[in-house]
Amino acid sequence: MTISRKQAENIASVLSEGLPYIRKFKDKIIVVKYGGAAMTDPSLKESFSRDIALMKLVGMKPVIVHGGGPQIGKELEKAGIESKFENGLRVTNKPTMNIVKKILGTQINHEITRLIKKFGGNSISFNHSKYQIVNATKKSFEDGTDLGLVGEVIKIRTSDLKKSLSNGFIPVIAPIGVSKNNEFLNINADEVAGEVAQALKAEKLILLTDVKGIGDSDNKLISKVSLSKGQKILKEKFIKGGMTPKLLSALSARRSGVKSCHIIDGRVPHAVLLEVLTEEGVGTMIS
Repeated sequence: MTISRKQAENIASVLSEGLPYIRKFKDKIIVVKYGGAAMTDPSLKESFSRDIALMKLVGMKPVIVHGGGPQIGKELEKAGIESKFENGLRVTNKPTMNIVKKILGTQINHEITRLIKKFGGNSISFNHSKYQIVNATKKSFEDGTDLGLVGEVIKIRTSDLKKSLSNGFIPVIAPIGVSKNNEFLNINADEVAGEVAQALKAEKLILLTDVKGIGDSDNKLISKVSLSKGQKILKEKFIKGGMTPKLLSALSARRSGVKSCHIIDGRVPHAVLLEVLTEEGVGTMIS
């Protein structure tokens, strides 16, 4: 591909400006929760995979935890199974869990792994059939709500994760847990990403979403949120749906020592690189 002198100058400028951040995050673990439009738009899928491979190439240690709700929903519809949600979580019976394992644990997980490899990243699958690293229990609620095979994380087993990172791999993790009774459990990917970031003592946790970040009551972006302000925001009516588990995950990770947590707009091309290699970033930072 031939590029103009102006394009070459722009590329050189970006690389030069990114150098301090490349140096800052060299050998640092950065956990990225991958989901939403970034996982369904073909061009965004490719740019995300290329960016993750680039992060690894310049010395960072990316770890991917992915979602897959829309894809699961489509497969359930094909199978004639109704999608039901309670408290923003998918009610999961055994037929639904079989589809979760097929779509989330196999198809999506392997596709992400293949795409990162396509751009030179040495990725490796962590799913329900290989390297079962998420110890979980069924999620319970004070009001007695039963979501079926929906789980919450008890512990992230880090030995295989750490080994893969030290051997130069990029782990790609499906958010499927295993109970002490060897039942597979469907877990919110934001929760798993936060727990992985805490267990690995990550430098950063980046959660991709389909909005600009956390918006206030007028839908204006809140660029920075303190821990105390984050707790107050959780009670506001404008925080709803998928933003609640993201904010909970970010607050928990930040309290547990993850140095910075970000909720960013995955619809923006190269959103992860913009977050890592610029001062401003592209969303909300939990400070």
